[in-house]
Amino acid sequence: MINPVVAERIASEISTHDVVLYMKGTPVFPQCGFSAQAVQILSMLNVAYKAIDVLADPSLHQGIKDYSRWPVLPQLYIKGEFVGGSDIMRDMVEAGELQSLLTAKKIPFDSV
Repeated sequence: MINPVVAERIASEISTHDVVLYMKGTPVFPQCGFSAQAVQILSMLNVAYKAIDVLADPSLHQGIKDYSRWPVLPQLYIKGEFVGGSDIMRDMVEAGELQSLLTAKKIPFDSV
C-alpha cells in the first residue's frame, strides 16, 4: 500500500514535468547499470527530463514501485504516462517507438 504523501509527490512530479526518470543515483553518477542505460538513451535523444534519485528517499524507492505497479527501476514517465524501464526504453528506441511517442506528445528531441 502506497503512502498517500508519497503518491501525491509522485503525481505532482509526473504532472509538472513532461519527462521524468525515477532512477538509482543521478544522471552524472548512476548507481546501477539499468539507470545508466536509461540516462544514455535520453541523452542520446537529447531529451530534457527531470531525474529523481530514489536512493535519496527510502519511501520513494518503494513508493514509485507501488505507484506504477512495476517492480523495478528505473522508471520513465512521459506526460504523466508510465512508459517502462531501461529494457523497454532500449527496445522502443530501436523500433523508433520512443521517438514516435515523444513526437506525439510534442516533446523536443534529436533524431538518431
